[in-house]
Formats: sequence, C-alpha cells, structure tokens
Amino acid sequence: MNLIINICYFIVAILFILGLKAMTHPRSARQGIIVAGCGMLLAVLATFCHHEINTLENYGLILLAIIIGASIAVISGKKVKMTNMPQMIAIYNGMGGGAAAAIAAVELLRSTTLSLTVMILALIGAMVGSISFSGSVIAYAKLQGLIQGIFCFRFHSMINLFLTFAATLLAISLLFFPHAMLILSGFFALLLILGILFTTPIGGANMPIVISLFNAMTGLAVAFEGFVLNNAAMIIAGTVVGASGTLLTQLMAKAMNQSVLKILFTPHPTANIQAENSQTGHLKSIEPYDAAILLAYAKQIIIIPGYGLAVAQAQHKIWELTELLEERGVTVKFAIHPVAGRMPGHMNVLLAEAGVPYDKIYDLDEINKEFINSDVAIVIGANDVVNPSARTNSASPIYGMPILNADQAKNVIVIKRGEGKGFSGIENSLFYLDHARMLYGDAQKIAGQLIQGIKQA
Repeated sequence: MNLIINICYFIVAILFILGLKAMTHPRSARQGIIVAGCGMLLAVLATFCHHEINTLENYGLILLAIIIGASIAVISGKKVKMTNMPQMIAIYNGMGGGAAAAIAAVELLRSTTLSLTVMILALIGAMVGSISFSGSVIAYAKLQGLIQGIFCFRFHSMINLFLTFAATLLAISLLFFPHAMLILSGFFALLLILGILFTTPIGGANMPIVISLFNAMTGLAVAFEGFVLNNAAMIIAGTVVGASGTLLTQLMAKAMNQSVLKILFTPHPTANIQAENSQTGHLKSIEPYDAAILLAYAKQIIIIPGYGLAVAQAQHKIWELTELLEERGVTVKFAIHPVAGRMPGHMNVLLAEAGVPYDKIYDLDEINKEFINSDVAIVIGANDVVNPSARTNSASPIYGMPILNADQAKNVIVIKRGEGKGFSGIENSLFYLDHARMLYGDAQKIAGQLIQGIKQA
C-alpha cells in the first residue's frame, strides 16, 4: 500500500510542477490551476490509504473537514468580487499557516518518540506558520478596510527583535520540556503577536510583497510539518509553494529597491508621510469630452491600471476603448508595475480576463523609456507606482522606489473617484504637475464617456 501512496505522491509532484509552469502565462493560467487542483485532489485521496488512518472515526473526521472546508471555499469563491481577491488570498494563506502551526502543537504534545531533528523541524514550522497566520489575518483586515492606517509603536523594531529572541528561547526550552503547556502557550502567543507587529506598520505598495512573503512562509511551514508527519505530499507541495513564493517575494522587493528585512524591520516613517502630504499647487480637472478629443488625436497612449480599475471593474470598457483607439491608428500599450494592485499579478489577471493580448502588456523596465515619446499617459486609480517623489524627494517615504515614468509623457490624464489619497496615505505629486489633468468618476463610467466622445470626434 505504501508503494501505491508513494506513486500517487510522485504523480502529485509532477502535476504541481506542470500546474505552476502553466500559471506563468495568462493564456494557460486557468489550465494550470485545474492541473494543480487535480494534483491536490489525488493527494487527498491517497491520504485515505495511509496506514495510520485505520478507524471509522478518523475517516469521519477527515470527511467532515473536507465537507466544511469545501463548502466554505465554493461559497466564498463564487461570491467574492475580483476587487476582494487580495483579501481572500491573504486569509486563505493565513489558514494554511495556522494549520501547519496546529500540527506542530499536536505532535509536540502527543508524542514522546520524536527525534531531536524532527522536534527542531516541528518548532521551525510552528514559528513560520504562526507568524504567517496572524500576519495574514492583519493583512486581510487592512485590505478589507477593517483596520485603517499604519500602526507603528515607539521602539517597534526593538520590540520585534526582543519577541523573536524570546520565542527562540522558548523553542529551545520546548526541546527539553515538549509537554510543558505553559511554555508551549507562551511560545505560540509570542509568535502570534510577532506576526501582528510585523504587519501593522506596513501599507501601500509594500502590501503585495508582504502577502507574497506570508504565502512563501506558509509553504515552508507546511513542508517542515510534512517532515514531521513523514508525508511526502506535504513536503512536495510546501516546498513548491515556499520556493516559488520566496522567489516572487525577492523579485518584488528588488523591483521596489528594498530588501524584505528592511520592509519588516524598518518602521514606516509617519513623520515623512505628513511632510509628503504638504503639496503645493492645485489639482486641475478635465471634462470627459475634452479628454476624448486628446486621446482621439494622439499617436501613442500608455495606460497604467491600478486598484481603481479593479474597484470599478472597468477592464472590459478600457479594452473596448483601446480597440476603438487602435481603429483610429493610435498605438496603445499597457504598463504594469510589479506591485500594482493589492496582490502579485493583480492587474495582469484583470486585463487577461478582459481579453487584452499579452503582447500589449509591458513591465516597468520595458515601458519606462517609451513615456517620453507618448502623447498621453492614462493613470487609472494608481498612486504610489507613478509618484515622481520616489525619484526626486529624498524625504519621501517611497524615495528610491522604481516607478512608472508617467510624468514624462506629454499629457497625463488621471482617472480617480475623488481627491482622496491612495492606500499608502501619501499625496501624489504627479497629480499637481502642469500637464496633468484629473478626470473624476468611476473608471467604468468614465471609460464609457470617453468611448462616446471619441466616436463623436
């Protein structure tokens, strides 16, 4: 029977890798999700054949957990809006980390035969999983709007370092007293607090990086607990998620010209936010018809989608606008910053859903040199990723962050619902430039008005 289970786990590993490969391209992403899902289904079915699950009670508990979990997943998956996908991913990711931490707690309490190596792996998995769990919950609350703003205490970094040191000491103590409930409870409590404190000071463009980091940590926690349970499927799945998540996190942090440690251990400079928000000048609005005329007679336009596009579900109207402009001979390109939106790949998914060809979508390094030759840059609900202060103002909290050079286009049209600041709470100096015009309103409605205006031009 073990041979059959191991063969199944080997097939599962192949399906996970094939699924991950397919997810690297928008055209094959849906197929990749289905392939990886089949791998997970096979892993669950193979688990029913494990020799330790040999009682009716165990089978009943597993089936009950599957029914409850699958029901919640199906209902929430059908109901959740595209705009709320980042929150959904954050909370689901947190559940994975919490489950891994719970496995570690149970194994430490019930077993007297764990080797030193296995105990160390269990404790490392518990640390990573617990931090990922509580941190993901805070990320969910921030994205959902349940927690507003950035919370940073005095000596925040020192407190984090102290909690890390204290949790490590308790982990070492558990190697000698694994059944000590007081030590075990304190160990998990410190880790949960640490996850919260890591996340509360983070906001704005760093949120996608943190979500990706917690995703990688959950994968690693599952892999560690896979060693504890001697379960190949958990080791394989956790390693694949952990490795891919770590690479993605590093790439995103590099794109922001930051390190992951700096993001986690450097408190957000609130004072600098206040200084940044003291902008001079005023915002200049433009009417939809006037903007449509500007677009209709342009030669090249670059569209920069942000979270405002997702909120308005405007991707289909924007693609309709693009097709209309191209019929008039206008070259239209889409520029996507690595951390645009509220989760990795957020904008790519939305544009793919609307049918935007992949060869029209450019990343930061590919498109930045083209802004200077573009007649119009259309910014749709994006903020930090087009803020010139990142290049010019050394006092800005986002100074040094690579941005899309929208300010270098001959004209800038910013589609926003109002004059409010972005998710980071920082004013965008781009909006105050002489050649920038604000087009207020819901992005989908504005796109419709632009389409009508271009047809009349």
